Amino acid sequence: MLDRDQANDIFDKLRRLSQADEIELLISGGRSALTRFANNTIHQNVAEEAYHISVRSAFGNRTARASTNKHDDDSLRRVVQSCEALAKVQHPDPDLLPMPTKAEVAAAASADCGDGAVHRYFEATARLTPQDRAQGVASMVKVAKKHNLAAAGIFSSTEIVEGIFNSRGVNAWYEQTLAEVSVSMIGSSSSGWQKANSPDMVRLDPVRMAEVAVVKAIESKNPRELPPGKYTVILEPAAVLDIVGFMFWDFGGSALLEQRSFLNDRIGRQLFGENITVWDDAYHPLQAGVPFDGEGMRRQRLKLIENGVVRAVTYSRSSAKRMQASEMAGKVGLVRPSGHGFALPSEIGEAPLNIVFAGPPQGELRTVEQMIASTERGILVTRLWYIREVDPYEKILTGMTRDGTFLVENGKVVCGLRNFRFNESLLQMLQNVEVMGIPTRSCGEESFDMVVPPMRVREFNFTETTKF
Repeated sequence: MLDRDQANDIFDKLRRLSQADEIELLISGGRSALTRFANNTIHQNVAEEAYHISVRSAFGNRTARASTNKHDDDSLRRVVQSCEALAKVQHPDPDLLPMPTKAEVAAAASADCGDGAVHRYFEATARLTPQDRAQGVASMVKVAKKHNLAAAGIFSSTEIVEGIFNSRGVNAWYEQTLAEVSVSMIGSSSSGWQKANSPDMVRLDPVRMAEVAVVKAIESKNPRELPPGKYTVILEPAAVLDIVGFMFWDFGGSALLEQRSFLNDRIGRQLFGENITVWDDAYHPLQAGVPFDGEGMRRQRLKLIENGVVRAVTYSRSSAKRMQASEMAGKVGLVRPSGHGFALPSEIGEAPLNIVFAGPPQGELRTVEQMIASTERGILVTRLWYIREVDPYEKILTGMTRDGTFLVENGKVVCGLRNFRFNESLLQMLQNVEVMGIPTRSCGEESFDMVVPPMRVREFNFTETTKF
């Protein structure tokens, strides 16, 4: 594995090769391994160690970036030459700021993020072998065979490093491990699914995940068809994550300034239910990922939504300066660099990527089982997929249910249902949340990992029924 000293050496070589006013190195990569299985059989095992070296050069207000996956002397020389040649022919960017200094990074950091250090590297995860992953797969396949089902999925493990260095003294480094398990149990007319990941593989239980997926596959076999309409739905955490993830790309100063956010003219208003409070928190114990942004600024903890009212959005250094000079400055809450900028040049600007939903008060917490028991008639949804945006300002999304959709009547799961297509506004959905459970680290297929609760939502709009 590439370590911090080696990365520093690479940056020193780049500095000596550079003729630009400023130079920046983003380096990321590590070791990754994956075991893939289908039809109860492992059919692929792959592993690699690779690094992405991305160099940004700046000449005054002109900047550009070039990348390579090699760090020998000739490759470093070529990437610097390419980057500088590109930078020199760019149009000047009046909003481009000098690269941050180490002092600027420290001054912008808030008290609650401390020195920006987090511990997410676990030796047990790093030491996972192909045999370990094969044993994990075998335990899931054993559960499938017991119930005459076919298991498919993956078991992966990674060691990740990421660092940023610039010629004005910024030097930040991050290491993390991550293990991930995804399993589908497939029958003749139904399927069940579970997925989870964690920096610490001890937190993962492949057998338990397989057992839950089996129950979903068995209980949803020979699904009934229910007419489309508005139903009370119980959304498991993966379903919540995949749908709400579509709105957080709008929580950025650049999106507001460019009039492409659904939050334009809405910050400070009651947009969601009073039971919705959301943080962006890179330091939360269930979160993962780097605690600094694409310029090396430390990520700040931000309360994005408080009791249904949008209170804050994220900013890069540039978007904060532009917002402070705009006519919106007094209408969008606190404006400051929040450590959420993407690597420059960037068309997106910034976004919150460490979403944490606050849970309800202790007396109002409900498990999924309790939600089912208190529901007269509704639909239990395991996960959503194939989600697309229909109306970006009202945040109307369309997508489908998958891998375990059930009819709930009189407090019990009655049968499986054929899948639905939905058309639903996130604004409306998050106004209609009746009860929530404990927020957990969740992952899906349509959005980035978050800490989210299960939710029971009234009047969720299903528009079509599928034939499967």
